[in-house]
Parts: sequence; C-alpha cells; structure tokens
Amino acid sequence: MIRIGIVGTSTISERLAGAVAEVEGIEVSRVASRDPRRAREFADAVGAPGIAVGLDDLLAAADVDAVYLASPNALHAEQVRTAVDAGIPVLVEKPAVLTATDWDAAVAHARSRGVVLLEAMRTAYDPGLAAVRDALPRLGTLRRVSLRYEKRSARYDHVLAGEQTNIFDPALGGSALRDLGVYPLHALVRLFGAPRSIHGVRVGIASGTDGLGSALAAYDGFVADVAWSKITDTALPSELQGETASLSIDAIDAPRRLTITPRDAEPQVIDVAAPANPMVAEVERFRDAVLGADVSADQDLTALTLRLVDDLLRVPLT
Repeated sequence: MIRIGIVGTSTISERLAGAVAEVEGIEVSRVASRDPRRAREFADAVGAPGIAVGLDDLLAAADVDAVYLASPNALHAEQVRTAVDAGIPVLVEKPAVLTATDWDAAVAHARSRGVVLLEAMRTAYDPGLAAVRDALPRLGTLRRVSLRYEKRSARYDHVLAGEQTNIFDPALGGSALRDLGVYPLHALVRLFGAPRSIHGVRVGIASGTDGLGSALAAYDGFVADVAWSKITDTALPSELQGETASLSIDAIDAPRRLTITPRDAEPQVIDVAAPANPMVAEVERFRDAVLGADVSADQDLTALTLRLVDDLLRVPLT
C-alpha cells in the first residue's frame, strides 16, 4: 500500500483524495497545512488519519511514502526539490512549475536521486483523450484544430472588488494560461507533438495577470487555435476539422461526448466511459510510477507544454 500525504486543503486536493479512494494500492495517510486546525478539519473530511504542520513535518512522517503537492504555483519548484531530497515520490498539481527551465531542473534532480516525479495533468491520462486519438483516422486529412477551456472563476469577483486572490496573483504564479490554458495546450502536444511555431494574445486584468487569451499554432498541413479564460464562460465545444469529417469534443480537459460529423452523412455520437472523478486515471498512473513504470515520456510532454506556456507568457498583456 502506497501511503500518500497531501499538501494543500483546496477543492482540487479534495478531488484528489476522492480519486485515491477509488484506486487500489494507494491511500491518503496525512494532510499537511500550516494551520493544524485546518489540516485536521480537512483530514477528517477526506478520511485521512493523520495531519502534518507544513511540508517538512509531512516528509518526516513514518506513514508517508509519497506526496501530492497542491500549493500555489510559485511554491511548487522548491517543494518538489525538498520532497525529492527526502527521497519521497512526488505528484505535483499542474502547472508543475512556473517555467520549462524549472521543470528540466526538477526532472534532472529527481532522476539523479532515483525519485518519481509526475505532473498531475488529468487530461493526459483521461480515457476521453484516448478516444479522441482513436477517432482521428475517421476525419481524413486534418486541417484545423480548435481547443478551448473557458470557465469563469467565482474568485474573479474578488478581483473586480479590488482584492487580490491566489489564483489571480502573479506573485504566486496565478494566471489563466497556467491554470486553464495548460489543459488544451497539453492535449495539443499529446495528440500532435510540438508545433512549428506559436503566437498568442493575453488579456490582462486588474490583479496583474492574464484573465483570458488565445494562441495560434502552426503544424505541417493544419493550424491549431487554443483559447483559455478564467473570466468568461463558453458553450462552445472543442473541434477538430478534417477533409472527410469533423469531431466535436464536449470538454477538452475530460472528454465525455464526441460527435463525428462526416461530410455527407449523419452525425455519430461516441459516449466515453470514464470514472465520475476525472483524477482517477492520473492517480493510477502515479501509483504505477511509484511501482516502477517509466514516466520519462510523461515528463517530456510536461516540458513541451511548459515551453509553449513560456512562449505565450512572453507576450505582453493587452
């Protein structure tokens, strides 16, 4: 049994704990927070027997074999290094770190110590993305890829009220691109590899970071456009357009309904069977990695995604 400690008491940590409960061979043993009362309340809520006050306390616990880091983005790199130095396998919430250079350094350090390091990118392991890949031959020659993740955050109201909040705080790595844009970007590179080039526009908000944006990526024979937002909602799906058919995707982060529309035929719907909790597959992948599975290809795709994010972050806010 792999006993995992959770750092962070946000909603994403709660969902991770729920996913762990559905996966054999792994369980949550402790929850860490700087506030012991908050740690105890959260641990009780997710059924974890123990708590820790901070990361160092967690890593020193005898009943912790691995850690999940769901702290603010800007803290990830240092916390990953600390855990790796302790010899503890790490599952780190996306974005794993702030830059591709940081990720390259973290991976090199983990490999030198023989410690597992994996980004918690649920899209990468979701059965829906595998279904998208399987459907590609039915589209004929691919010409356009349009991927989007646009969902207004309730915490944007704090920004509108003149307040600062973690997910929109650039000092903590807050950014709509980093938080939501990474989903379609990772799906893009996992399906099609690196683009020849990428260009983007980021719209700034009062907190000092991007609230939404778009990017255009060039591939041989087709173009890809990517959209992300934490300040607006959309009813539009993602879509892949081929010369023979188009493929509509209900949600790129966790595809559950795919609709193939041939050029001269009726649409065909593919319903994807998947756990209700979309984090189950990433927990399974992490468990397998701790048990010896090679995740070097996974790490390379994280690096590729972060390089695209780096390129887009160089674009000044409008």
